Amino acid sequence: MTDGPIHVVDYGAGNIGSVLNMIKRVGGEALPTGDATILSGANKILLPGVGSFDNAMSKLARLSLIDVLRERANSGIPFLGICLGMQLLASGSDEGSLAGLDLIPGRVRKFSLDSSQSALKIPHMGWNMIRKLKDSRLTRDLDDNSRFYFVHSYHYECEHADDRLMETHHGYAFTSGIERGNVMGVQFHPEKSHRYGTQLLKSFVEL
Repeated sequence: MTDGPIHVVDYGAGNIGSVLNMIKRVGGEALPTGDATILSGANKILLPGVGSFDNAMSKLARLSLIDVLRERANSGIPFLGICLGMQLLASGSDEGSLAGLDLIPGRVRKFSLDSSQSALKIPHMGWNMIRKLKDSRLTRDLDDNSRFYFVHSYHYECEHADDRLMETHHGYAFTSGIERGNVMGVQFHPEKSHRYGTQLLKSFVEL
């Protein structure tokens, strides 16, 4: 297990209270901060987020966090993005014009459903199952019947297939989890996903 608290990036893009509570519930220490100096010494980082891509990247820029987050991720520490936080790991998004953190090469795309799928709604909202695509310490205690809570209109499209960690089906299969070395992301909300989300965050705490 990595020493020290999990630094949860607090940059004004969503309520992080439930994330902090779940980390504590599974035995971790959570430290919310938007201070670049504090984050520069972090040994484990969780990047949450809700809302739009450009708004979130703008908030990170205003707090001078972009270079710090890239440096810490590239240093090899465990780094997890959740929901919009996962999308911010991409090179960019069709939702906006700003560059992402570019930690796992790829682009965020809007769901594109055809007329035969008119019964399906966008945003993709509610419970859905994941399918694991490779072995990972983050997902080691999950099976393919694990269900998570989603709310999103855009999904990650990896440049390299071996960065895909999980997929989920909504009209078509989309990437719902990514991993490249120490950098990971999940599209769903683990903090709203009951026992499955609890297990995933416990695994992250134990990295």
